[in-house]
Amino acid sequence: MMNLPIGELARRTGVKVPTIRFYEQIGLIAAPPRTEGNQRRYGKAEIDRLNFIRHARELGFEVDHIRELLAMSQEPQASCHQADSIAKAHLREVDRRIDKLQMLRGELARMIDECGHGRICDCRIIEVLADHGHCASEHVA
Repeated sequence: MMNLPIGELARRTGVKVPTIRFYEQIGLIAAPPRTEGNQRRYGKAEIDRLNFIRHARELGFEVDHIRELLAMSQEPQASCHQADSIAKAHLREVDRRIDKLQMLRGELARMIDECGHGRICDCRIIEVLADHGHCASEHVA
């Protein structure tokens, strides 16, 4: 059993100390035992759990989905149907964002291409930004 202070846990997992404390507050990781001096102490289980959480966050999973996935990971013999559903829903959201970004990229490229690179009073970029009606596509943030 390891007996790591929070700073060492942060270093080993790449998760910042305030984030670790936040994850404790919202119940993603259990509050650790404390020393007589009231310092948190962590072990391998917390390292593994934080690595899971960090990786899931890097992939863009929301905290509630991470909580569900963590709970599922505690039942290795259970069906992975729910995990699959969460991942598929997340993939659909990523695809939606990519489509939106591609539309935004196209609109920005069009604005730049139409700019005469002259004076601001004739600038197509400023004109388009000032009036959404000049946009070639719908792109609400």
